[in-house]
Amino acid sequence: MSFAGVIGLFRARPKQYVGEDGRMALGDHLRELRARLLRSVLVLTLALVAAFFFYDQLLALVMDPYQAAVRQLDPSTKTLATINGVGGPLLFQLKLCAVAALVVTSPYWLYQIWAFIVPGLHPHEKRWTRLFAAVAGPLFIIGVGVGYYVLPKGLEVLIGFTPIDLTNLVDFGEYFSFMTRMLLVFGVAFEIPLFVVLLNLAGVVSGRTLGNYRPWIIIGTFVFAAVATPSTDPFSMLALAAPMSLLFLAAEVIAHVLDRRKARRVAAAGDDLLIAGSVADDKALRELSDEDGPATA
Repeated sequence: MSFAGVIGLFRARPKQYVGEDGRMALGDHLRELRARLLRSVLVLTLALVAAFFFYDQLLALVMDPYQAAVRQLDPSTKTLATINGVGGPLLFQLKLCAVAALVVTSPYWLYQIWAFIVPGLHPHEKRWTRLFAAVAGPLFIIGVGVGYYVLPKGLEVLIGFTPIDLTNLVDFGEYFSFMTRMLLVFGVAFEIPLFVVLLNLAGVVSGRTLGNYRPWIIIGTFVFAAVATPSTDPFSMLALAAPMSLLFLAAEVIAHVLDRRKARRVAAAGDDLLIAGSVADDKALRELSDEDGPATA
């Protein structure tokens, strides 16, 4: 692909693709999808190349939870970080840089997904997507941060089961996969209350329903945390379940507030209809009396 072609990928979408009603032809949809996929892949590739220059910093960031866990272990517990196989170091470096590139460029490719979907949405649905885009990112980052904070404790508990006469050889490729799953679970879990609010905005679930099922929701949150966390220690489960429960309670409060606003709007609309109906009835009565007046005279 030429340099001009690369620059052309990042040009704004031609306005004639989208009609006044937000509709696009199937061919335009496919061209739009191809352009946005190519943009995302190109940005990911550039970020992957840049991540190789920061490999030492990324490696230190990944090793820090393991080293923190080792410092808290009993001195009799022996563990050693390893990379197995001739191609193991290269594969680990590629995997680490790829994940870093995916995370760093997430605002861009998430925007590409959102921009591809938005033309087909109604105005009120676009407001929901803007809310999702504004809140989802920070919530995911907070969840990942909490997972990174509790990860050393989970590693300490798991490695602590190593018998005294044995050495726990931690394969760093497997460790990185474990770490990625852990952080992903925490990040996605923090998004669930946001989906509850969106369901309330869509009219699928009400604040009263959430209040009625609150005990079961909290129990289900703890069960989900126990099953979803890769580490089986109770500390990680509580670190995930407690914030999720608080976020669910916040989502319930927001749902109640939104329900009251909806009720007031419906009541105001009903009053307007009654007033309009009364005016129409009075007008009809006046017209009827005007028509009957000459006949009775």
